[in-house]
Amino acid sequence: MYYTYSIYDKIIPMSQKQIKWTIFVITAIGNFIAMLDSTTVNLALYPMSVDLNVTMSQIQWVMIAYMLVLTVFLPFFGKLGDILPKNKLYSTGFAIFALGAFLNTTATNFGLLIAYRCLEALGASIMLSNAQAIIATIFKNENRGKALGLNGCLVAIGGMSGPALGGILINAFGWHSVFIPCIPVALLGAYYAYRVLPHHHKNNEKKSFKFDYKGFLYFTISLFALLLAISEGHSWGWNSLRIILLGVITLIFGTLFYIRDKKINYPLINFDIFKIKPFTFGNLAVMTSYMAMYTNSILLPFFLQEILKYNAFVTGMLILPYSVTLSFIAPISGRLSGKYGSRYLTIAGPIVYCIALLMFTIYSEDVKMWQIILASGIMGIGNGLFQSPSNNAIMTSVQKNEVGIASGILALSRNMGNILGVAVTITLFETFKNIFLEISKIYNLAFLNAYRITMCFGILLGLCCLSFAYIAYKPIKQK
Repeated sequence: MYYTYSIYDKIIPMSQKQIKWTIFVITAIGNFIAMLDSTTVNLALYPMSVDLNVTMSQIQWVMIAYMLVLTVFLPFFGKLGDILPKNKLYSTGFAIFALGAFLNTTATNFGLLIAYRCLEALGASIMLSNAQAIIATIFKNENRGKALGLNGCLVAIGGMSGPALGGILINAFGWHSVFIPCIPVALLGAYYAYRVLPHHHKNNEKKSFKFDYKGFLYFTISLFALLLAISEGHSWGWNSLRIILLGVITLIFGTLFYIRDKKINYPLINFDIFKIKPFTFGNLAVMTSYMAMYTNSILLPFFLQEILKYNAFVTGMLILPYSVTLSFIAPISGRLSGKYGSRYLTIAGPIVYCIALLMFTIYSEDVKMWQIILASGIMGIGNGLFQSPSNNAIMTSVQKNEVGIASGILALSRNMGNILGVAVTITLFETFKNIFLEISKIYNLAFLNAYRITMCFGILLGLCCLSFAYIAYKPIKQK
């Protein structure tokens, strides 16, 4: 085997298959608690704003700061994942995440909460940037697809359980308590990650390793400015001086980073990796798929509560079918992709969730509960068909010594899709809602028209995803 496992040192009677699935569980738990933390914190934003005496626009920075830090460091930690022992790096991620979560429970003011969230995001970034790489390294073919599918299933379960768990904790103990469940899980993860994950690497890689600190600084400034502009463009105004300044900073430092990385022989991101068609277009497909999904996932709760007047519990139940069908389909599609390839599944996925988005465009104030449940379930099926096979194909397209940085870039694509999806959705919806409100003066009518048009843009993004997936995994004709 390429790796030696520390678990052998204790002579624990485990088969190679058992070791692999034990490693998978440890790795997937990192993704699970990251999603659990994210969804529980979303639910706690309002009580946080009341307790800390800040506005709702300010309290959004609890999520924005976390997402910015997590996203900016993904390629960096992905690069380290190609060099450093996986057990030390991943256990460090768990430990930092646990420390950040614990400090969040002690935050007495807004500034401390933001600082602790940034620390927590560093730990999450380490785990998310290396999870796919570890899974892709230890599993092959059908089992790799199955493992990636199960990983997607656990992420979906984290998303499902977060709001329910968060609601119980907030009602009983206050918003500080939403961070507590992740602490013991992360500490156990840190312990077992150090003991079980691969701990050896090639000595010549360690000796020859050099890190481009200047390039990393350029990259960080450029990406941070870009993400900040995307996150705040709808509230600051896309033609405001601050957004224009952030755009200039992004362009300048992005150019400096590209020029430097092309010159040196130890680049942070080897741009030659983007010459691989399945990798480049596969990542574009992943990013646009998340953008398409967010057009509905951001607005559906508002539609259900503002227009249909459902309470928070009923709203959660109506959204739940998405996670249920996703968690059921993802492992199946992952396994099928490992056995038969990803091409047809990654094409079928966008088609299915575009059908769901089309269904939402025709819904009105008299829509029935079963219709919402049906559309939400179809959306989950479409995403489940697409995500696992796409992740499998992307990670399979690169060399073994590049799976770390490939995993980091894949995670970056997902997060960019999330952030862009939120920004595009809010901008489009608010713009069209204000236009229709001026015309009709009826709020519900303006809301529904803006909602439907935004869903149409979601369908367009889904078709872009379909096109990228078609290009990415199109068979190469033999001459």
